[in-house]
Parts: sequence; structure tokens; C-alpha cells
Amino acid sequence: MNDAPRRRTAGAAVARENAAEAAPPPRSRAGLGAVAVLLVAAGVGAAVWPRVAALVAGREEAILVPAAIELRGKAPWVKADIRAEALRASSLDQPLPLHDPELPVRLARAFDMHPWVRRVVRVDVRHPAAATVEVECREPVAMVGVDGGLLAVDAEGHVLPSADFTAESAAGYPRLTGIVSSPQGPEGALWGDAAVEEGATLARVIGPEWVALGLVECRPVATDPPPGAGRAWELVDGEGRVIRFGSAPGRESAGEPSAAAKVARLQALGAGGDRGAAIDLSVAGGTGS
Repeated sequence: MNDAPRRRTAGAAVARENAAEAAPPPRSRAGLGAVAVLLVAAGVGAAVWPRVAALVAGREEAILVPAAIELRGKAPWVKADIRAEALRASSLDQPLPLHDPELPVRLARAFDMHPWVRRVVRVDVRHPAAATVEVECREPVAMVGVDGGLLAVDAEGHVLPSADFTAESAAGYPRLTGIVSSPQGPEGALWGDAAVEEGATLARVIGPEWVALGLVECRPVATDPPPGAGRAWELVDGEGRVIRFGSAPGRESAGEPSAAAKVARLQALGAGGDRGAAIDLSVAGGTGS
């Protein structure tokens, strides 16, 4: 028997398999369909794998254990054990037969469903029994104030696992207040409120200046704007001064400065501008007393 490593990778087939199931998945995921599904044999055709699998089935080198699954791409801000949690939630935290042709797809789907995973980049299963799962993680950009505390969200408005944040780490992110809704799904799903999605977009743009400018709050001026009207946002600093930001990035009205221009003015403010003056960033050169 040829002992050269034999590899299988999976990804796009997950989306097709999920679509064929009777019940829809608990949340929609993007990016998994971009992972190629390949069957690769070192030096031989893919058709050789079934014959090899029949020969090695039951041997130690053909049984994949959780410890032999390597996770790549875990972001430094993620404290959770993504590998252990993903495998446990999908009942894959046990010895798995390497000859199972659906194993790469099952692994890809398990990691794709973890709330910290934005997308699965690649799954590589090989003999002797080992696997590599590469993921891209979601990045927190803001904390949303809710009854009882704060919930982290990424730039798209996905709710992130609260257990990964301490009070100290949460304080470093822009805080969205004035949100009257609660998340409409579990961790990893979109919040389900346009105000949260807009606020997260704004937080991503202004985040690098948040601490330097002494900002403590970002809130919508009107939670439920009239039809056709854009939602305006304002910032509050530690002295209680209100800075009108205007529309969220990408939603500016005609003649309104871009988000980049607004941030540049905020940077000028932090570099020695008159911190006692009211600021309206929604109009060019807008200031007040």
C-alpha cells in the first residue's frame, strides 16, 4: 500500500447540502460556498481513495481524533476554544473514521456554525489521520448597551459571544446606546435591527479615534426616522458635549461630507481644536457655540 499522504478538502458542497435539507439552517452564513471541494491523492487519481479507505479502515492511522485537528486563523481577540466548541456542538468530538467521504463537509459545517467564524476558508483531511481547518474570524467593532450590560457586534451587526469580553476589554470599543431592540437570534446571527447595523458601520470607521477623543457614547438621534429620511447619529464625549455626526457611513445625504471627511475633522479636534465648541460634522465646517 502506498503510504504517501492523501488529502481531501471541503467547502462549497456544504452550502448545497444545507439547501437540500428539509429544515433551513438556524442562521444564514456567507462565505462557506467559496471553499472548494476537492479530492486530492498524492501521485494518484481521486478514484484511488475508496480502495485505500477500505484497506485502512479501522486502523489507528485512519481514525481522526479531535486532538489531531489543527485550527488556523483564530483571531487574537477570540478567547473561546473554537475547535472544542465547534466539534462538541456538532457531535464530532469523538474518534471519526477517516474513510467517511462526508468528513470534510461535516467538519466545514461544524466550524461554519460557530458564532466567531465569519467563514471557513479551507478544510484539509489527510492520511495518516489528521486535519486542518482554516477559518476567518469576525471582528468586534462596538458594544451595544442593553438591559443588564453590553453585547458585542461586528461591522455587519452580528452578535458576538459575550463570554469573551471583560469589563476592561469592552471599555475599549465604541458604545452604542439608544437601541431599543433585542437580538432576534442567537450569537453569530445578525441583530435584526437597522439601527444596530448602521451604528456598527459608524463604530468601525470611528473606532481608532474613540479613546483618543475621549468619546463615551454613540447614539441615534431618532431611533425610528420617518420613511425616506436617513437616521442621524451623534457622539458624546466624557464632558457631556454632543457632536453631531450625521448619517452613518454610506448613507450620507446630498451635500453631506463623507465619513472620511468627518473623521478627519474629529482628528483635528483631538489635535488641538476648540474642545469647548459644539461640532456638527454633518455639514461642511459646521460648528456652534
